[in-house]
Amino acid sequence: MTATTPFLNNEDMLGPLASRYVDVGSLPWKPTPCAGIEMKVLLEDKETGLLTALFRWQAGAELALHEHVEVEQTFVLEGSLVDDEGEVTAGNYVWRPKGNRHIAKSPHGALVLSVFLKPNIFLTGAAEGQPLR
Repeated sequence: MTATTPFLNNEDMLGPLASRYVDVGSLPWKPTPCAGIEMKVLLEDKETGLLTALFRWQAGAELALHEHVEVEQTFVLEGSLVDDEGEVTAGNYVWRPKGNRHIAKSPHGALVLSVFLKPNIFLTGAAEGQPLR
């Protein structure tokens, strides 16, 4: 199995078909290439690019222009995310098709759960050309 949860206690002692029960509160927040946005990795497969993570956006944080290499899904737990196509608010969901390009912002902060099949590619900004990790 190539999928893991970084910092999951005793994951190395579990069999390949065992369920992984994750104490999300014990996982560390990790910086992303974009200022004001942190993440907790819940599931990651570095071989395929699959990623499920919580993202914590500070008020005013912006995710630079990027392209979704595969489908991306986001459920907003708190706050909202805004781009030139619309706004997704707490309790709501947005998914973006492969090839979608946009700049995302969180005017008042947000906590979101996102699932990526492959990492985004940044087209501008400090993270240009890098995947989101």
